Amino acid sequence: MLTINDTVIPSGDEELGDNLLYYDYNIDHLLSLEAKGLNMEDEAYISAFRSFEGEVYENYIYEKLLRYAANEPQIKRFIIKGPHKHRTRAQSDALSVSWKGQIIYRARHKEIGEFDGLLFTDKELYFVEMTLVKSVSNLKKRLRKKRALLEVLFPRYQVKALLVLNEGATGTSDLPLFASVWLTQPYSARHIFERLSVKSPREPMRRILSPKITHAEEIKTASFKYYATLTWMLRSLRGKAPLDLEFFNRGATQRYHDIYTKVYVGYLAIEDFKTLLPNTTFEGSKATYAVVAIEKDHSGGYFLTYFLRHAAKKLDNITLSAGGVKTEKKDPFGITLTEMNHLEKVMDESFHLTLEHHNQILDLISEMRHK
Repeated sequence: MLTINDTVIPSGDEELGDNLLYYDYNIDHLLSLEAKGLNMEDEAYISAFRSFEGEVYENYIYEKLLRYAANEPQIKRFIIKGPHKHRTRAQSDALSVSWKGQIIYRARHKEIGEFDGLLFTDKELYFVEMTLVKSVSNLKKRLRKKRALLEVLFPRYQVKALLVLNEGATGTSDLPLFASVWLTQPYSARHIFERLSVKSPREPMRRILSPKITHAEEIKTASFKYYATLTWMLRSLRGKAPLDLEFFNRGATQRYHDIYTKVYVGYLAIEDFKTLLPNTTFEGSKATYAVVAIEKDHSGGYFLTYFLRHAAKKLDNITLSAGGVKTEKKDPFGITLTEMNHLEKVMDESFHLTLEHHNQILDLISEMRHK
């Protein structure tokens, strides 16, 4: 096990040379804000620059990690990305590096996982998250999903998370046990932006030479059939009415639950669904049913969430709570819409939920907790 708790990464770009200038950035929006006369105190400028600075920080930490990994005996392999690797197209059903230089895993043609960095020891696999957020309390869901995916792809490794944060970040005491933290001193990307904005000359790229360097496409992963597993989960959960709790509570089921972020349990007729939110109308909607799913919340409980497909590329995710109705419009080209396409072919009348079944499921999950 790596000794990584509370490590502080030294500040300074000197050893990196101009490597940070070789990564892809889109600074056009920032330049347009400056052209409009916005200064660094304007809220819109602060938000845009913070996003850019987060990208630079990720690349800065990745460069530091490469050097750390090359000199750390316990690390056996690390995956290269960004300008350290020739551009390639991302592969389906495999770990690969996208055209934009990110380490990703895709199911068919949809991205379901992205990793800032991956480090392998003999028995452990660390996925790295570098972020400038001031609080990490809301990262639990993302960490669970990435860990679960890697556990499926690399079953012989113990999967852990390494978070690299600025000193002063809050919420670290609430992180799961599989997550460790490195701290860095405050980071500013102003000097990188200034050099990019004037297109200043760059020193040659400083490359890391190490036998540990590994290309993502060289790594074999265990088979993971995304949509076949989705179907198996749905059918198994409905093996008993209204929900097979024994199957739901299994470790493997909960792992897949984290990968998909929700488990589908059937559908409500649109007339029944509308009784749950009588003051809401869906003008122009062609939806005839609402797909029902169970999600995990941040506090250790579960809740029901609903998917309404109003048209071919128009999908809403609706959540009901004491605070009211929350509606999120889903990406018309995202993974959730392709899941809806798949479910339309799979769900027959046996997956229809009456309001009584719906309420029974609601009662069951209200009494359950997750880790």
